[in-house]
Amino acid sequence: MTIENTPQERIEAIIASQKEFFSTGATLDVEFRKEQLHKLASALQEFEKPLADALWTDLHKSYQEAYLTEIGLVKAEIREHLKGVSRWARRKRVHTPLTLFPSSSFIVKEPLGCALIVSPWNYPVQLLLNPLVGAISAGCTAVLKPSPYVPNVSAVLEELIRTAFPENYIAVVQGNRDVNKVLFSSRFDMIFFTGSPALGRKVMAAAAEHLTPVVLELGGKSPCIIDSTANIKLAARRVAWGKTLNAGQTCIAPDYILIHEDVKEAFIKEFATQVKKLHGKEIKESQHFVRLVTDKAFERVKSYLQDGDIVYGGRTDSNTRFIEPTLLDNVKPDAPVMTDEIFGPIFPMITISPQNGSFKDQVAEFITNREKPLAFYYFGSESDGWELIHRTSSGGGCINDTIMHIANGNVPFGGVGNSGMGRYHGKLSFDAFTHERSIIKAPTWIDLPFRYMPYRFFALIKRMM
Repeated sequence: MTIENTPQERIEAIIASQKEFFSTGATLDVEFRKEQLHKLASALQEFEKPLADALWTDLHKSYQEAYLTEIGLVKAEIREHLKGVSRWARRKRVHTPLTLFPSSSFIVKEPLGCALIVSPWNYPVQLLLNPLVGAISAGCTAVLKPSPYVPNVSAVLEELIRTAFPENYIAVVQGNRDVNKVLFSSRFDMIFFTGSPALGRKVMAAAAEHLTPVVLELGGKSPCIIDSTANIKLAARRVAWGKTLNAGQTCIAPDYILIHEDVKEAFIKEFATQVKKLHGKEIKESQHFVRLVTDKAFERVKSYLQDGDIVYGGRTDSNTRFIEPTLLDNVKPDAPVMTDEIFGPIFPMITISPQNGSFKDQVAEFITNREKPLAFYYFGSESDGWELIHRTSSGGGCINDTIMHIANGNVPFGGVGNSGMGRYHGKLSFDAFTHERSIIKAPTWIDLPFRYMPYRFFALIKRMM
């Protein structure tokens, strides 16, 4: 199946119709927003099986994984917004300093307007619909652009949206990078983009033409540190799960390992054991091991196998785009596998020897000398984990776990520096599509003279400020 490009004329007509609809003020009503969230929830329920089937066709993603990492997360996000949007959207009174007496101060929450949401292929349902929940909750209209690399999923998503909403409110446009160029050159009130840092730079450059605010959810090389104090069996299990989830095609997947020399051999052995426990003795037959998305992606990830010594895994099958979870040893820090974001199930290891100095010093130096990652994972004593967190920077992370920080809607999800800007999930998704407007309400029954020229009360006001 292939996806056809939406014609430029149609894209322009959709954007114009959405701006016209937004200008009517219909989306400002919180009850309207709740009604639309209910519609999205109903449509998601109706299309759950077609979405799961399409995810299997495009990515070999099992129903269980599709629900846990895609559909279920969107349902939870909708529930959170239905519960909170009335409170979040309410005008908020805030403290007013004495120098502004007797005025009152308020924050008014207003939607940014017509939003563009562009999603990638690796979690094509979650990463399109979760931001949409925030757009609906905030009172925006939205143009959605799913990925052409998962054509079956993108087609079902288009049908889902068309069933639930009129296109002058929410619409899907389809196509390749030519369509992206049309979209990014158009004037939106907000752009929410999930993808690679390279594409993120292009999005930001295009948005600068109209001074359009952006949220960029990017990626990068997320380190996984295995200290000598780690529970090796548990670490291997959680690392194997985090790396084989979606076959490593996860923006917050652990990308490379910095491992203490004293526990390396034990970790390699335990990692192999845990992969077999997760996926069976013959992982190629596992119903829960995803395939690489395209032949191009397969060849790119496969090429990293030559960047080190294979100490576990290494098998591939080009016919099914299968790459076995693989540990690489003796990897040079400047090898392609250590400079590119892998986005696959290959795991390079850098051995940290205590003979070269403090483990924490070496790890902190290695990480801070590279671009800021989207995630950071540490296995070992909690105190050492907190110390390394304070000495490094990342979008988010875990101590003695992987991936799971994305599952808590009460904490922000987003990158920093090269791994992105802006954050969302829960109320922060509402905030991402909202402008907080500052309003001072002044009374008319009194007009204090201290602010007026020639500033007769300046000495008094100076002491108050």
